[in-house]
Amino acid sequence: MDRQPVGDVRVGLIVGSVRIGRRAPDVAHWVMDKMRVRSELDVRVLDLLDFDLPVMTAAVQPMRAARAYDDERVTVWSRAVDDCEAFIFLTPEYNHGVPGALKNAVDHLGPEWVGKAVAFVSWGSEGGVRAVEQWRAILSNFQMSDVRTQVALSTFHDFEQGRLRAGTRRQAQLDGLLDQLVEVALRLRSA
Repeated sequence: MDRQPVGDVRVGLIVGSVRIGRRAPDVAHWVMDKMRVRSELDVRVLDLLDFDLPVMTAAVQPMRAARAYDDERVTVWSRAVDDCEAFIFLTPEYNHGVPGALKNAVDHLGPEWVGKAVAFVSWGSEGGVRAVEQWRAILSNFQMSDVRTQVALSTFHDFEQGRLRAGTRRQAQLDGLLDQLVEVALRLRSA
């Protein structure tokens, strides 16, 4: 896990793809470059590849497990997520929906997600907007507060030869997303 200098809001940057040849690291570096210059952020990179989570088969529902999991990998994931008060999901869109590895990672936990702020940076042929709409519905189960602004990167227009080429418009969207995420996280903290 990558840590940046301590700031006001602990944000987990969840790299939500484990696919070979994934675009996620490129997107993560772009988002991190923007986040590094913001002193109010304490960023933790949570790359799903680093956690090697099994397929969720636990007999006890995560909301009832009291953070006591059968698999040490899930316990490590739990601690990493629990340590954050806000998240940015970096999510591709696969087959008009959320990526299975990220959904599996979310499903492993329960109370670790409850009541926290979340924002989305997505990509796909249509910018990943369908995946984000599904994420908004899924995460409402945890009473998470999602910010309105999202960055939806088109694999046809924002990537060149597989590499992200985020223009001025996308940079401005990411700035707005970060502003809203900090505002919501601080409001939730004081509630």
